[in-house]
Amino acid sequence: MNFRFTIGKKISTGFGILIILTLVVFITTYVTLQDSRATSDRISSVNTPSVKALQELKYDVFETKVFLESWIKEEKPHTDKDNLIKFRTEVYPQIKSELTNLSKHWEIDQQKSLDTLFSSITDLFQAQNSDIIDNLQSFSDYDDEATKLMAKFSLEDGGDVHYKTDLVLLRLNLLISEQKEVSNAANENMYDQFDFLKKLVIGLGIALIIISIIVAIITTKNIVDPIYRLKTVLVKLGRGVFPDEPTSAGNDEIGEMAIAMNNVVDGLKRTKDFAQEVGSGNFDTDYKPLSSKDSLGKALLKMRDDLAENERFLEEKVRQRTAEVVKQKEEIDIQKEQIEEYFLQVTDSIKYAQKIQEAILPPESYVRKLLPDSFIFYRPKDIVSGDFYWLGEAEDRVYFAAVDCTGHGVPGAFMSIVGYNQLKQAIITTNGGTPAEILDHLNIGVSETLHQKDENSTSKDGMDIAICSLNHKTKELQYAGAFNPLYLLRDGDILQTKGDKFPIGSFLDGETPNFTNHKLQLLEGDILYIFSDGYADQFGGARGKKMMYKKFRDTLIANSHKDLSVQKDLLRDHLYEWMGEEEQVDDILVIGVKV
Repeated sequence: MNFRFTIGKKISTGFGILIILTLVVFITTYVTLQDSRATSDRISSVNTPSVKALQELKYDVFETKVFLESWIKEEKPHTDKDNLIKFRTEVYPQIKSELTNLSKHWEIDQQKSLDTLFSSITDLFQAQNSDIIDNLQSFSDYDDEATKLMAKFSLEDGGDVHYKTDLVLLRLNLLISEQKEVSNAANENMYDQFDFLKKLVIGLGIALIIISIIVAIITTKNIVDPIYRLKTVLVKLGRGVFPDEPTSAGNDEIGEMAIAMNNVVDGLKRTKDFAQEVGSGNFDTDYKPLSSKDSLGKALLKMRDDLAENERFLEEKVRQRTAEVVKQKEEIDIQKEQIEEYFLQVTDSIKYAQKIQEAILPPESYVRKLLPDSFIFYRPKDIVSGDFYWLGEAEDRVYFAAVDCTGHGVPGAFMSIVGYNQLKQAIITTNGGTPAEILDHLNIGVSETLHQKDENSTSKDGMDIAICSLNHKTKELQYAGAFNPLYLLRDGDILQTKGDKFPIGSFLDGETPNFTNHKLQLLEGDILYIFSDGYADQFGGARGKKMMYKKFRDTLIANSHKDLSVQKDLLRDHLYEWMGEEEQVDDILVIGVKV
């Protein structure tokens, strides 16, 4: 039995190879992506929270020195004393528990380092107790200058508390560095996997191209060319032209088709003249079948009559369809004009709303009056914005705020009007109260305006805000915030004061929460920054990722020696350079004030 490499086998072989290579690419890609996902999950669930918790502990340990200084200076109860006790009894145990749980996923040597760190912190607490806290409990203790002198010496360079604090900070820095190195190593491994996948895909892609070319050549030679020859014959037959010689036939299905085609051509040649006349559209040509059994001849006669009738029918249909198309085009043109008109009306309305929103913002002259050395970088994402800035004054204080409402565009603009009016009402109601009191009144006002306490209310809208009050004479600054922090740039470093972790327009357990008021004593040359999250959340850079707050702070520090007007231009230029071809994702607002 002779083996025939049929068309089906040729096509199946070629496509089988292509499918196998495609499966190799798919499986390799799937495995690589699964490994990368596991690596990413570890970074987000272990390394990143570990670094965050360690950095928070580092900041809190550093703050204990400030609290201890207040403990030595202040005889009476003081906020720093309370903060120190709170850190040791509440904050530190919570951070320790969190780090203990996270360390279960660390390396053994890092777990031992963490245990050593906890032991060092315990030693530090004991030194604080023995050298300072236990010795300065009553008023009579503070009258003993020797006791106070020994407490101060322990806190200063060379003292036991100072030494053990530095030791704890050193071990914290080492742990933070190790966790970052683990995270970076995981990222590098993930990138290496993607590089391998890239090379594999490129290699298999080239192989697919080469195999596809080979399959195409074989298909062309064994399938396409013979079919093209048959097609040429069929096209000629459709025009009434017959080939001069029979079509060559191979040893496959196409060869069988060629033999059948030669038989058809032989039969059609007997009716060539009539077929040419019918093919040219001469339907009046008479034709007599070759015999009573000439079914092809009879079919040609019927075809001639049917074609003539169909031609008349199609002409009528074309005329009717043409009329319908013309009518539909006229209706579409009318609808297009209406849509364009509606779009223009909506755009004009939004632009007019932009003028209204800009009109309620404090004018530049008013900003210069209240904050002479300052800048406001304000860049809405759309025509109208959900971010806005607000200024006011009461007695000897100047109030200024950066507000980020829910959403952006038209919805955010509506919320900004609600927030602006409620801010004005809040400062009137509190008679120039503290920022925290203003936020408390603002929270209640927004919630009542949006009826958020109603049982059937579905409104979850609100706003994040940072608000400050500044006394230019005493240089005392008060701050309160809903999520948005305050940056104080002093001596080339940024000190961050965090806001409360709930927004304006929210209630916790059905009760209205109160905001925390912070007081800071400013120095000549200090620079204050308040802002929305739009700048730090902007996508861009080489990998199209978020800028994040660290890069934002680095930019502020790098430009801190410049005039504020120049800082504003540099912030704008840095943003444009970072964005590149990326679209702006949110409204942007940054306010800088120099003391």
